[in-house]
Amino acid sequence: MYRYIMALAFLSLSNFSLAACPEFLEGSMRKLHSKEQANLCEVQAGKPMLIVNTASHCGYTPQFKGLEALHQKYGKQGLVVVGFASDDFRQEAKDEASAADVCFVNYGVTFTMLAPSHVKGPEANPVFQALAKQSQAPGWNFNKYLVNASGDVVKHFDGGTTPDSKVLELAIEGVL
Repeated sequence: MYRYIMALAFLSLSNFSLAACPEFLEGSMRKLHSKEQANLCEVQAGKPMLIVNTASHCGYTPQFKGLEALHQKYGKQGLVVVGFASDDFRQEAKDEASAADVCFVNYGVTFTMLAPSHVKGPEANPVFQALAKQSQAPGWNFNKYLVNASGDVVKHFDGGTTPDSKVLELAIEGVL
């Protein structure tokens, strides 16, 4: 009986390790206004993600509040929200301390926020290169990419789609 239980435990652990991290998430990126690195495979941990390119001085910046609400509402069900700060559209704060204040102080963000990087064009970080190949590159700030646990883009939403929109929430519920 003991061997049977151990064999089942081994198989369970083996199946867990077979859930490979999507290639485009392999690696680490620095967290916003921090020396700490975020290992994206550990952040994702086999769960669906909402990946968003952000900027702290954009007309869409108040969406941080709604993104945090999605993180609070669906995080317990497995959704991982990750924000990628970027100045590609010339609306990010010039220093990370100011960008961090907007996110963490003004909007109470607790989801993973990453240091500024490129999200479009040939200099785009590997995550946004993969998202663009699967869907499209962001045309402005606060594009939202709903990605399933396997790393496939399920749906792309432009910056005009607010985090509290029914269409976004239904899509999230569909991948959970």
